[in-house]
Amino acid sequence: MLSRIAESLYWIGRYVERAEDTARILDVHLQRMAADPWTQEDMACRALLAVMGTDPGEGPVTSARVMDLLGLDDRHPSSVVGALAAARENARGCRETVSSEMWECLNSTWHGLPNARRRVEQQGVHSFFRWVRERCAVMAGLTEATMSRDEGWMFLVLGRNIERVDMTARLLRTHERAGGSIPSWLTLLRSSGAWETFLRTYRGSLDDRHAAEFLLLDRLFPRSVFAALSTAEGCLADLEPDPGRAGVATDAQRIVGRARTNLEFRGADELIGDLPAVLSRLEKTCSQVNDAVSRRYFRQTTAVNWVRGAVA
Repeated sequence: MLSRIAESLYWIGRYVERAEDTARILDVHLQRMAADPWTQEDMACRALLAVMGTDPGEGPVTSARVMDLLGLDDRHPSSVVGALAAARENARGCRETVSSEMWECLNSTWHGLPNARRRVEQQGVHSFFRWVRERCAVMAGLTEATMSRDEGWMFLVLGRNIERVDMTARLLRTHERAGGSIPSWLTLLRSSGAWETFLRTYRGSLDDRHAAEFLLLDRLFPRSVFAALSTAEGCLADLEPDPGRAGVATDAQRIVGRARTNLEFRGADELIGDLPAVLSRLEKTCSQVNDAVSRRYFRQTTAVNWVRGAVA
């Protein structure tokens, strides 16, 4: 597979997952701030923006400002609208690899983005976020139903799961900043789409240990950090069918395997006690894996130096 095509598929997976996860996080947190009269809006909004890696700029920060920065800013790929536009742009560059249904899904979603601000003004933010989640779910379903399980599918799924680890770690950091309250765990589980599954698993027992265990270590819930790391590790292994006699073949496999092992063999109580460091390492892991995957599989270009009419 051409490195250009592999890179486009990888970033389609990352951007679609980023749009969905950002929409989930914003939906729950904005509703929570609106429902709680005791919430200090400026402090809560700044904490959310800090976790998402966005600079709020000068002046007071309101929910509307958060919505503009993380929801509707079409110039920034970390926003919902920006991520969906970036996913469509990457799909445009690999039309021969993605199915026509996948392209039509991303293209029709992109054509609906100019109406996003009007949709928010007329129907509210919840309607907009529900539309984003539905479009991302359609894209995920079409990916599973219409792509062969070849290298292209592996790169797309790899990108999706690396982004999922990063976004779940950022989501858990909002709990850390909230002081570890029970309402915060409730917010986290709903943001992850995990609330109903968590209730069935733990019979309604909501405490720090169970919630952390579910979001970090659960093997069956696909949005848990452990499940996403395991899926990414499987994709990397399939991309290197001949690893040799010793260890693993690539730096990316070593980084992901080390992170997965560090979670798998630690108890929930130990993880909660060391939660800030655990989340920091996970975010660092995602950055390192991204760099390692780019070095191994994607095209690397260097600047051309022109010396008196010749190329150096």
